[in-house]
Amino acid sequence: MGEGAFLAPGYLSGERQAALLAELRAALEAAPLFTPEMPRTGKPFTVRMTNFGPLGWVSDKDGGYRYQPAHPVTGRPWPAIPETLLRAWEEIGGYARPPEACLLNWYAPGARMGLHQDRDEDDLEAPVVSLSLGDTALFRIGGVKRSDPTRSFRLASGDAMALAGAARLAFHGVDRILSGTSSLLPQGGRINLTLRRVSRS
Repeated sequence: MGEGAFLAPGYLSGERQAALLAELRAALEAAPLFTPEMPRTGKPFTVRMTNFGPLGWVSDKDGGYRYQPAHPVTGRPWPAIPETLLRAWEEIGGYARPPEACLLNWYAPGARMGLHQDRDEDDLEAPVVSLSLGDTALFRIGGVKRSDPTRSFRLASGDAMALAGAARLAFHGVDRILSGTSSLLPQGGRINLTLRRVSRS
């Protein structure tokens, strides 16, 4: 995939995917999905999201992109990161310090995510580790400049990947969701789980 980018197809077996989904459903009771907004314009994202861990990533019209310790709607602390995801951080990310945030993005069948960089963290040496559940996504990745050439590939349910080193600030996004490619989520769509280390200390 290029220097610093690592793909682990089928990292989670079908049984482990189902077990992780059960963990996520329990956590969602404490931290329900919400719709983030673009800074300044307040335009809603096409994905809904929530977070796990000491910190959670949020975005809205007035506050912009940021990490905070509480859910923006309920005001309660985020639930703990599931053990399966912590294990993935160790096995795929290989970073000494633990993740502080796990973003859960739920993509409905028509949702997408434009090209962007993950750069709201202080520790940019730590990798970004992500896992996919549900319908296959057509994922696009480029270089550290928006104008760099990009290429696309499919991320299926159970796949995991990491962006580290030279690829840590690579522009990336989701072009579309391929409906009906997985039966894991009864309502269809895709869940993407992204683990991040936020602080340097």
